[in-house]
Amino acid sequence: MKYSRNHRLGTTNFSCYAPGIPISRKLCYAIGGMPYQMTSNTKGIFIQIFLLDVVQMSAFYVSIMLFLGRAWDAITDPLVGYAVSKSGQTRFGKLIPWIVCSAPMGILSYVMLWYTPRDTMSPVFSFCWYLSWCCLFDAFMSCYHVPYTSLNMFLGGDQRDRDSATGYRMGMEMFGTLAGLVIQGQIVGRYHAKRAETCSMLNGSHTLAGNLSYNFTSPLTDTLQNTRRAYLVAASALGALYFLCCLTLFLGVKEKLAPLSRLERSTVPYLTSLKLLMRHTPYVRLVFGFLFASLAFQVTQGVFAIYCTYVAGMGAYFQHLMLISLSIATASVPLWQMLLLKLGKKTTVFIGLSGYIPCLIILYFVKDSFPIFAVIGILCGFSLSCLFLLPWSMLPDAVDDFKLKNPSYMDLEPMFYACFVFFNKFGGGVSSGASTLALHFAGYQSGVCMQDPGVVATLQVIFVPVPIILLLIGLVLFYLYPINEEVRQKIKAEIKAA
Repeated sequence: MKYSRNHRLGTTNFSCYAPGIPISRKLCYAIGGMPYQMTSNTKGIFIQIFLLDVVQMSAFYVSIMLFLGRAWDAITDPLVGYAVSKSGQTRFGKLIPWIVCSAPMGILSYVMLWYTPRDTMSPVFSFCWYLSWCCLFDAFMSCYHVPYTSLNMFLGGDQRDRDSATGYRMGMEMFGTLAGLVIQGQIVGRYHAKRAETCSMLNGSHTLAGNLSYNFTSPLTDTLQNTRRAYLVAASALGALYFLCCLTLFLGVKEKLAPLSRLERSTVPYLTSLKLLMRHTPYVRLVFGFLFASLAFQVTQGVFAIYCTYVAGMGAYFQHLMLISLSIATASVPLWQMLLLKLGKKTTVFIGLSGYIPCLIILYFVKDSFPIFAVIGILCGFSLSCLFLLPWSMLPDAVDDFKLKNPSYMDLEPMFYACFVFFNKFGGGVSSGASTLALHFAGYQSGVCMQDPGVVATLQVIFVPVPIILLLIGLVLFYLYPINEEVRQKIKAEIKAA
């Protein structure tokens, strides 16, 4: 089957694929998405408590580091997207070489991010060490993730096939997030639990004065050293899994030409590309809807471990609660895939995301109750799964709409996906830095068993009201997103008629 399109720049012949994408290719593609979610979400969940209570970096330095790291991460995405769009074909394709070549340095930088070079470090040395490895890891992950997400447009098949491949991908990415939490949570979680138990014993016996802070003659010293080693072991295990997933993608996926695309070097200048994207209304509303909805989840994720430790009395169980939530999120991906086919993507995203609000309200009032936290974790898992699947499933529709309306501009798919991630990451960096800075001004103290009431109140505000406001803004933007099911079918028909 051949696909030909007469274009004012010339005649382009497309070697079109047979309808449908083989399940084996979907699985290999989906497995390739595990490293990013596995490492990034594990980093998002554990990095704050690791730097504050294990490295014992001051909250001010942590806030600056998280903001700069995420800002750098966000900036690299559109730059990498432009570099990918400008790159040419190789014998292995255009996108896959970027994925494979960036993997080794991504693994190394991730492992080094969790390595503590000295037992005691000056604040400046500690800040520079972790910021450097954080920036390197984020840069190499951009080189991996941007071409990987763009690969969805070049697997073969039509819109329905791509939606199916996205469902496979999100299921495996949720499983990757779950695997990362299980591996890291089980390796380091017992040391956090032991610390909580030690703090409880010290509190009960009143052997430490004031706020029960760490000192290197206390029973907490050995736990601290073991926890640092545990973080490094967990990072090494995730690095090995990262390599295996990348190898599976390389061996099992071949790039296929898509309608209205050539997989050649883009001739559109960088700034022109950005202007074109920002003038496309469906894409802009989808991007910012995803931004605010994702921020709501990132804010709670970033402070969840600290909230459980100092507010909810669940410090010994937070890794188990995350495990419950992510298990449900992984298992519920097929449910959302079925609903988006029956109800449409816009309706489904409203149903899935709105359920997160009552869960946060309940968590605000409940303390020291693992069963209630577990039930709420199950409900949150459904909303998290919706966030993972629906916006990414809606993105190819916006890209197709752009290509139909702008036939003179081709091969910009990497820029679409890069900027989609850019806004999400930049917003996440702002939220992480702002929340940690708020804790600093509230008087957060690293390595203590109890925090002042002002810190507790600040954590409560960050954990509940702020995410609810962000999520409501995101839902409004999704409501204004113009590509409903009727428009999507028209786009599909126009592409077939091309």
